[in-house]
Amino acid sequence: MELLVEYRGQLLAGLVTTVQLALASLVLSVTLGLLGAWAKLSANRAANALAGAYTTVVRGVPDLVLIMLVFFGGQVTVNAIGSATGLWDYVEISQFVAGALTIGVIFGAYFTETFRGAILAIPRGQIEAGISTGMSRPLVFRRIIWPQMVRYALPGFGNNWLVQLKTTALVSVIGLQDLVYNAFSAGRSTGALFTFMAAAFVIYLALTALSDLGLRALERRYSRGVARA
Repeated sequence: MELLVEYRGQLLAGLVTTVQLALASLVLSVTLGLLGAWAKLSANRAANALAGAYTTVVRGVPDLVLIMLVFFGGQVTVNAIGSATGLWDYVEISQFVAGALTIGVIFGAYFTETFRGAILAIPRGQIEAGISTGMSRPLVFRRIIWPQMVRYALPGFGNNWLVQLKTTALVSVIGLQDLVYNAFSAGRSTGALFTFMAAAFVIYLALTALSDLGLRALERRYSRGVARA
């Protein structure tokens, strides 16, 4: 415990970075998931094919490989384009940006299927009834589709979020000083690697437990007035 107290600042800084990374990637993944679900349900063949290719490719490649590709290959590509076009000078992609972008894109593919399934679960007659009463499409989405989509999507959303939160640990391999990176560094320098990795284990467990409480609260809110078997 003395070592954990001594290195508490380093662990806390890593925890803050991990939470920031998880939330930033969540915003991107939810945005991409909604766009992907719309594209997959769209009558536009090009949008449908693009969304299908996106989910197929992303879900078929290991997360760590994509993180390495974006961090190392993405920086080379961006600077090559800037050099060829003269539009910008040297651009350095930070570990945080690379991690947030990659994890957001990865889980955007999973959220696409989650949201698509949730929308398909809504009875079509309710949407048609809303349109027939004169509701505009934005109003139909806000009053009919969104509340029910959230309720149907929450179980899958919760699972994806918990996995996404744990996936942030992979970014430590590219040098981001997150919880895992800082715990490993402290453990290696003190010779108490097990102690610090056990601390990281407990912290991640606490984060997932808090997330589960929040997800249960959301589920109760969006299930008000719904008859249960």
